[in-house]
Amino acid sequence: MSIKDNALSGRVALVTGASQGIGRAIAIALGARGAKVIVSFLPDAPGQPASREKDAREVAAAVEAAGGQAAISGFDVASAAQVADAIKAIGETHKQLDILVNNAGIAINGLVMRFTDEQWARTLQVNLTGAFLTTRAAAPLLLRAKQAGRIVNLSSVVGEMGNGGQAAYSASKAGILGLTMSTARELASRGVTCNAVAPGYIDTAMTAEHLPEAARAKLMEQIPLGRIGKAEDVADAVAFLAGPEAAYITGQVLRVNGGMLM
Repeated sequence: MSIKDNALSGRVALVTGASQGIGRAIAIALGARGAKVIVSFLPDAPGQPASREKDAREVAAAVEAAGGQAAISGFDVASAAQVADAIKAIGETHKQLDILVNNAGIAINGLVMRFTDEQWARTLQVNLTGAFLTTRAAAPLLLRAKQAGRIVNLSSVVGEMGNGGQAAYSASKAGILGLTMSTARELASRGVTCNAVAPGYIDTAMTAEHLPEAARAKLMEQIPLGRIGKAEDVADAVAFLAGPEAAYITGQVLRVNGGMLM
């Protein structure tokens, strides 16, 4: 068995926003390396079909098929109370938390002059405050991890270079970088590492919704590797930072963008 297969055996990982896209791929990648993965999802609104929970259960099944163990946890990362309750329940049920992946996020696009206060606030509340709330709640468990705890935050290439029509999203992802470096400094003395992964354009339902075919073709010209990234490209980078091979890496940004930003 290779180190990739069992590197995370005996460890418990929480992946927020794991019911689809990049989060789904991350959960499966961690499971393939032997982790018990808690698949977090945003609960469906009352009276609505349980699509997100259904998706989360399907991801949990995929994690187990990959060789890991899985559980699901529904909470809104933008709610301090829900986050605190969910992390408390994880500690009581699983008795440990070794890896936190702050992946949950939304993209609301629009020009600065037309962007509403509500759109701005919601984007930052989910993407940036959500990562802060989850990190704050999970830190006591991560500090008690038998092996050194790991935090991996999902930023974005636009958090470093900006993008027209994405001021709020870019600002929230830039904020993730500051949160990552500050958290890394605060927790390093206890062996907990905190790093960020900054994906470029990745083939997911969210990017497909905001990237017409003509724009996609133009975008390809800006990527030296000549292709849109896959969710698995990001997942493998996250799994590396969560594993023992990255024990001496903290406060860093791992760019997974095909060379779009160097």
